[in-house]
Amino acid sequence: MLATDIAAAVNAKELDPQEVLQRSLERIERFNGEINAFLRLNPRAAEEAARLKERLAAGEELPLAGVPVAVKDNISTAGLQTTCASRILREFVPPYDATVVQKLRRAGAVIIGKTNLDEFAMGSSTEHSAFGPTRNPWDYERAPGGSSGGSAAAVSAGMVPLALGSDTGGSVRQPAAFTGTLGLKPTYGRVSRYGLVAFASSLDQIGTFALSTADLALFTSQIVGHDDRDATSIKEDAPVFRPDPRRGRRMTVGVIKETLQEGNTPGVLRAVEAFREKLRQEGVSFVEVSLPSLQYALAAYYLVATAEASSNLARYDGAHYGSRVTAEDVVSLMKRTREKGFGAEVKRRILMGTFSLSSGYYDAYYGRALRVRRIIADEFASAFQKADLLLSPTTPTPAFALGEKLDDPMEMYLSDVDTVAVNLAGLPALSLPAGFEEGLPLGVQLIAPALAEERLFDVSALFELASEGAFLQNAPLE
Repeated sequence: MLATDIAAAVNAKELDPQEVLQRSLERIERFNGEINAFLRLNPRAAEEAARLKERLAAGEELPLAGVPVAVKDNISTAGLQTTCASRILREFVPPYDATVVQKLRRAGAVIIGKTNLDEFAMGSSTEHSAFGPTRNPWDYERAPGGSSGGSAAAVSAGMVPLALGSDTGGSVRQPAAFTGTLGLKPTYGRVSRYGLVAFASSLDQIGTFALSTADLALFTSQIVGHDDRDATSIKEDAPVFRPDPRRGRRMTVGVIKETLQEGNTPGVLRAVEAFREKLRQEGVSFVEVSLPSLQYALAAYYLVATAEASSNLARYDGAHYGSRVTAEDVVSLMKRTREKGFGAEVKRRILMGTFSLSSGYYDAYYGRALRVRRIIADEFASAFQKADLLLSPTTPTPAFALGEKLDDPMEMYLSDVDTVAVNLAGLPALSLPAGFEEGLPLGVQLIAPALAEERLFDVSALFELASEGAFLQNAPLE
């Protein structure tokens, strides 16, 4: 069942939230052994579901009443391990809930468990996890994307209708494209990062997965809004998103020409063109736009992201919390703890970031990347003077095979070529299913100006209506 249907039935007392939870748990038991989407389940989930009856009887309004939600394991959950899929945090149990988790509980959602990810959200395949890779529900030999691959796979496989992820350079949108789900990266600062374990603080944003536009809008509405505990949180009242296809028909969409050049598979190009044609028949206008500096986005992103990762991960030193390797002195303790605790990809990014921040190299690398970041943001702003939304592929290919890119970091990083610029500019973007290639789902990406998520939902709802919900009917598993 979709989240909107579950919440409506539970609120009307036509469906028992414990029954909803049990269905989800049965689905997880059936498929998670192969897929490895969940790292652990919430032992208090049944208790939380049972309490909902009392809350409903007391007259509480619960927009997500009884809806099981999965949480990426870099988002803090009180009393439930938050490991970031790393050995260095394998025993860490936070004393508090992230703001988004608090909001979901208040809305009546049931936190069912924590999902797998690339260690510290650094990766594009969910293979860089201390707890083994996640497999794509559409093909168990394929990657589900990353770093939020566990959350994407959990929704795609029907284990849960909704899941939280985080998106630093495409870590919600790329897995959404690979798994045939909807994935939203909101405007930077619109969703509180309090309780999200930091990777790159100026890029990180908590995002959402769902299987329908209505579900995604309802879900996102529950987690947006200002939070005093997050210094980057935008001061605004929390909006309620109500997708309207009629508004979508009045939109002008700019097609980013630089994203449709060589490097895309034929299926990806066909999916973008089919998406355009479907919406054109519904009245949407299209224009071509150019963002010439996009060619530098990937390089700028990996300089900014690794520099911030180097700083943020300095706290894992074996002295304060997390795992510790004993040694004869403090310096050796820190070295050995970090050597044993971090995986290869995390070490690679820390080294890259530390180098780019080092004396004599700061201006040549990090400083230059920040200037490119500003140029890219300005080019997006110019493009939005011609169009309400921008369109590109989400990824240049469908899901690749597990192990295919592990020995070639540059090839892995290129998986994010269409998504990283959005994070550099702090914009909202949505990946939605738009076709298949060799039986594997493909996604297209819609990008909106800051704080214009409603436009994304309107056009997504229009495409869903025009497609007669086709992408909802292609479940990978029975």
